Amino acid sequence: MQIFNIRLSIAIFLMSAKLLMAQQTETRRLEQVNVFLGSSGDHGQLSPAASYPFSALSIAPQTYPHTHTGYEFLAKEVWGFTHNRFEGVGCQGSGGLLLIKPFLGAQDDGAPLMKVTEQAAPGTYGISFTNGIKAEMVVNKQTGLHHYTFPQGEKGISLDLAHSFNAAFVEEEHRLSGNTVTGWVAAKTTCHVGTYRLYYQIRLPENVIWKKQGEHGVVALLPPGLKELRLVVGTSSVDERHAAENAQEAAPSSLRRESEQAWESLLGQIEVLGDPDRQQLFYSLLYRTLQSPYRISEQDGTYRAIDGKLYRTEQPTYHGWAIWDNYKTQLPLLSIAYPALYGDIVSAIANLYPYGKKDFAGPTEPSNTVRTEHAVVVLLDAAKKGYPVDFVSIKDSLLAEADRLDHTKPDRALESAYDLWALAGIGNLLGDDKGARDYRAKALQYRTQWNTDFKDLTKRDVDRMSARGMYQGTIRQYRWAVPFDVKGLVELAGGKSAFTRQLDDFFDHHYFNRANEPDMQAQMLYYASDKPWKYQQLVHQLAVDTVIQHYFNDNSRGIGSHIDRIYKNEPKAYIRTMDDDAGAMSAWFVLTAIGMQQACVGEPIYYLNVPLFERIVLKGTNKLFHIRVENFSPENHYIKRVTLNGKDINKLWISHAELQAGGELVITAAKEPQSYGQDAHWIARM
Repeated sequence: MQIFNIRLSIAIFLMSAKLLMAQQTETRRLEQVNVFLGSSGDHGQLSPAASYPFSALSIAPQTYPHTHTGYEFLAKEVWGFTHNRFEGVGCQGSGGLLLIKPFLGAQDDGAPLMKVTEQAAPGTYGISFTNGIKAEMVVNKQTGLHHYTFPQGEKGISLDLAHSFNAAFVEEEHRLSGNTVTGWVAAKTTCHVGTYRLYYQIRLPENVIWKKQGEHGVVALLPPGLKELRLVVGTSSVDERHAAENAQEAAPSSLRRESEQAWESLLGQIEVLGDPDRQQLFYSLLYRTLQSPYRISEQDGTYRAIDGKLYRTEQPTYHGWAIWDNYKTQLPLLSIAYPALYGDIVSAIANLYPYGKKDFAGPTEPSNTVRTEHAVVVLLDAAKKGYPVDFVSIKDSLLAEADRLDHTKPDRALESAYDLWALAGIGNLLGDDKGARDYRAKALQYRTQWNTDFKDLTKRDVDRMSARGMYQGTIRQYRWAVPFDVKGLVELAGGKSAFTRQLDDFFDHHYFNRANEPDMQAQMLYYASDKPWKYQQLVHQLAVDTVIQHYFNDNSRGIGSHIDRIYKNEPKAYIRTMDDDAGAMSAWFVLTAIGMQQACVGEPIYYLNVPLFERIVLKGTNKLFHIRVENFSPENHYIKRVTLNGKDINKLWISHAELQAGGELVITAAKEPQSYGQDAHWIARM
């Protein structure tokens, strides 16, 4: 019996040790996230805001000077704390509503608070000031908690209800009742195209004295002896009642724990093992892919659609789109790592169509948003990956959108052809053979435009940003934007050899613009060339090595060469003028790090590269999917062999179905270019 007890004690000890190690691993992932990445200057347009996964509520300082998110890492002056922002997007930023500022004295003297120290992690933010005030923020879903520590003396809280980034404020209504401020703020969406409303309730302790401060401001004077203050903010895209429900006070430790658990759960869906510094960069960038779109439905299923009316849903629904920016990277990543969540996101995209979907935004958006071009491509892609999409109920709206597609500019002609190609694919899924043929024929007309505008590279404007009315790109960059018909693109270029020479010229002379999306995946075209190995070399270089950059997002071609690494785990993270664009650029790194990029959104195929880690586990698939690199080394960028569940597949791609089935993918790396899989390429064709 004594031996049995000893063995039992040992077994319990070992189980406890394993459990402790697992808990430590989980904690370590959260601690590896650097929320200050990309938060300085025009190097990402990110913030260290306290936030919750896919929640529109985020709390961060409003600094001077500031970036698009209202925050600048190097700034010392703080003017208060705002409660929403669209991470990583351009157009001078958007959000910045509900500015709350603590102050000392009988009234706010209008001077900024001066930062001394700050710290932040997923879900939390903390800062101290020279005047002795300390502030800590926690966000859990649509609930935000401010915790202030004050020195002795008179003090108060000021609320600016008309504050916004980029002059986006439209109007507001508020009312005071006891210890609460309740109301709504209407503001312009990103790029000032549409308007959205944020409903809120701000709850303070009892015994505050309210005073008006201008037309859109109020001040709460606090008891002089008060040393600590908890201020609760609840927000909603539905109405004030739901905002008030979200403003119910909870213990800070409980809110923090729930928020941290949510972040841990999502970050832990992808495990990577390798260089510790690279792991930290990986999880910091994975964190950035989990900010938007925003969940806009409340716990009771109520949500506000883009027509401004209230509806109910049985599943969570989302809004806050940057599809043109992130449909090539962030959305495919979510489809791999978070299938349940992604199913809800896909349903939300499809649900735009019955209520009047626009390419940008309308007057009654439920949350801040940017743009939705290529939603039809995303829906086709989702359907082919096994996500349910009710095309029948939205077919008329899809066809009406096709009739509105813009073919007047060279870039728009190529992008519209992509949507037409997707409609042809949807026609095939619905058994509408005639419709599929008609839209395929319309999509093929891109070839005429390509021959007219993109074939001849001797014209003087081919390297000029936004030439011929194009959007943030050059003729050289946009000419590759035909992912749905790469075989046809090779033929247009003059055949495989000519295609290879043109790709070499493009990359060897640094004509590409890695700071923006139009040509961000052009390197994948090497898998249709005479040099498929060059793709494997290029993605490694773009992910972890220096690049030469000549083009910038201010529509300029720089004088001289800008040389830098794109991805750095620091406030000035990305190359100059590169926005993260709602996780688009971060997701590109994450996908490259796990060894796969989607070849063509709309076709569930992933091109392989040597991963940036020795071991990877994807937990979001139906069964665990393990990726292992044999002969891993910083110098080994090329694929020598690929096996899937022990079988040599003799190809450089895998399907979404193979990924979802689980198992183990083993990639053997080599230092020199290899010919492996060269005769079994998957190439998009019409």
